[in-house]
Amino acid sequence: MNTLTLRHSSIALAISTALTSTAALAGGGGEKAELERIEVTARKSVENLQEVPVAVTSIGETELLENGISVMTEVQQFSPNTTLQASRGTNSTITAFIRGVGQQDPLWGYEPGVGIYIDDVYVARPQGAVLDLLDVQQIEVLRGPQGTLYGKNTIGGAIKYVTKEMTGDMTFDVEGTVGSYNQRDLKITGQLPLVDDTLYLGYGFATLNRDGFGEFLTSAQPDQDRENYNKDLTAARVTLEYRPSDDLFFRLAWDKTDDESNSKGGYRLLPSLLTDAPVPDSVYDSYTSLPTWNKVELEGYSLTARWYLNNNTSLKYIGAQRDSYSPTNIDFDNTSVRIFDVPAIYDDEQTTHELQLNHEGDNYKLVSGLYYFDGESCGQFQAILEVLGQSLGAPGLTREVSGCNNSTSKAAYIQGSVDLSEQWSMTLGARYTRDSKEAVVNNGLVFDTVYPESGWIPGYVRPEGQLVPTVLDDDKDWSRFTPRVGVEYQYNNDIMFFASYAQGFKSGTFNPRASTAEPAANPEIVDSFELGMKSEWNNNLRANVTLFTLDHEDRQYISVLPGDTSADLNQRLGNIGKSSANGVELELNYVATDALSFDASLGYIDADFEEVLDTDPETGEVFDKSDRFSISNTPDLTFNLGATYRLYSEHGDWVINGNYYHRGDYVLFEEDSLLSQDSYGLLNLSVNWYSPDGQWRVGLHAKNLTDEEYMIGGYQFVTPDPTDPSDVSKYTPGLGGDNTLIGYYGDPRTVSLTVGYRF
Repeated sequence: MNTLTLRHSSIALAISTALTSTAALAGGGGEKAELERIEVTARKSVENLQEVPVAVTSIGETELLENGISVMTEVQQFSPNTTLQASRGTNSTITAFIRGVGQQDPLWGYEPGVGIYIDDVYVARPQGAVLDLLDVQQIEVLRGPQGTLYGKNTIGGAIKYVTKEMTGDMTFDVEGTVGSYNQRDLKITGQLPLVDDTLYLGYGFATLNRDGFGEFLTSAQPDQDRENYNKDLTAARVTLEYRPSDDLFFRLAWDKTDDESNSKGGYRLLPSLLTDAPVPDSVYDSYTSLPTWNKVELEGYSLTARWYLNNNTSLKYIGAQRDSYSPTNIDFDNTSVRIFDVPAIYDDEQTTHELQLNHEGDNYKLVSGLYYFDGESCGQFQAILEVLGQSLGAPGLTREVSGCNNSTSKAAYIQGSVDLSEQWSMTLGARYTRDSKEAVVNNGLVFDTVYPESGWIPGYVRPEGQLVPTVLDDDKDWSRFTPRVGVEYQYNNDIMFFASYAQGFKSGTFNPRASTAEPAANPEIVDSFELGMKSEWNNNLRANVTLFTLDHEDRQYISVLPGDTSADLNQRLGNIGKSSANGVELELNYVATDALSFDASLGYIDADFEEVLDTDPETGEVFDKSDRFSISNTPDLTFNLGATYRLYSEHGDWVINGNYYHRGDYVLFEEDSLLSQDSYGLLNLSVNWYSPDGQWRVGLHAKNLTDEEYMIGGYQFVTPDPTDPSDVSKYTPGLGGDNTLIGYYGDPRTVSLTVGYRF
């Protein structure tokens, strides 16, 4: 630990020296340019980014527009130590990790490690959380546990999607995009005053379409759409805002998304042993025996009410209901034979209520609230192993798993900052959460080929009734106190240092794949310490640095664990893992002139598992298998370098920007990962033009200019030789009887042209 502290201190000293030198150079000559103020809502009130003692990245509407960013996952390149990827078989399910903390398995029952919020409404499930950006004001990425103000399931951090409040003016904005792979997008947004200065109607609509990056080379089902990695999505928003007085504000919002993009087929990294399915020429090509259709249906309602009781005190209520339904087809083996097919349905509902009381005194600020969450998370999947079943003399073989993991959460929180002197201040926060879980799991084998519903494939009729037994029907309660303590030192008007301790927890849960009546796993806990600096130099250089260390305990994994007695050993979900991470994050913004600016961010993390316990079923001896575990989806190094040049003329304004985003090596799975991605970089370039009257805009955006191939997800169902796990030729078949080693890849090189008109 002393070595680490010394290393971090050396880094901090070097950064401070570099900034002082750069600031001195920036002050000499040239056209005077200044930084823009950035406001964030990281602490549930509007504050200057530089006054918030939290590691937070904010990407505003203009920056998103001028960089051609249309999907939330692209935000990862601007935030250090952050991973936001579309999960495996769909476009809309998110895999989110911050500082090595997240959740890869999207199955109902497993809770996320990074919270997703839409206008302060928590989105509990990862299905549909890859949001397409429509009428957005800014995206905020909060790094580190946010257990006090945001509560459970934010042990890695939080992503906030903030939409714009209406101005009261009548506006209409239409935007069309064409691009590579026959991209065809249309977005319409606007607002209409129904009663001047009092009642406004806002609306947004988007249809986003693109052909596939590849194709399904073969399909066992007739008349299937063979496009792979395509896009077919429609989204809409309607908002009603009412301002009866300066002190009262009401917003009623509705949003709906229908994603009918095909299910994504994976890339076979090894040829099939059971059928004619060689390694395809393109990483975007695949084979399938399932239907290629896929659906994600999302709908949400929310009501926000804000009342300024006086100049110093406000009361805010946020109530929301969200539903999602997603039938999907995931071909694990990616062949035209039913070796290992997994059709599934995810069905989720949630209701939330939050009441906030904010108060600001002469030398203190206070944020407090009450929170209630009620969620139903249900689903089913069928692991179809037809080839294996037929080898046993049966018509087929299917492992069917279905059930629900329903939860209720109640919480009270308070956080305050008090000025101890002109330079010193302290932040204290606490949250008490009461969590309840009810779970039902149905799990068993059916010696036939079974799909979720009749008609799933042409001519299929599902047998009546419940096909497999109920193996778990249980409930459990937990309570947790999560504190935050911080101290801030305002060195001068432009430089603030801060140190903080924060704790967060991820909910306890029942194993959604349980085969017996196993007990619940307890919550995961993250304790984090941060030391940071927020600074501005010469009004044209912003430099924010954070050093962090975290301990992640009681991590939930499947393992062999004792039951009621030490002799009763079962494979079940338990709190068996412990990991730690140390790192540094740097964010720079330098405005060289009114025309030229530079941006840079860097994240470094050293994360490892310290302990993962297992039990030898023959001897009953407990042993540590942490040497087989790695922190997944977490490169040790990420950095982004960007530049923007603005050219002003009588024929309109030009904005030219480019950035290079680098990600270091990473593995895809925690345990015995056979899938890894070497370091790579993405080069992007945009050219934007605004008409002199400000009504027309044109954007040309080129992404991944060097056409890098990089893996973002996968499946591994092969068995390596323990004497030489790296020798692919010695792999033996896994579940289903084939050597299933599958990769999913990020977007190839694309070019798009966007034309927008606003009045």
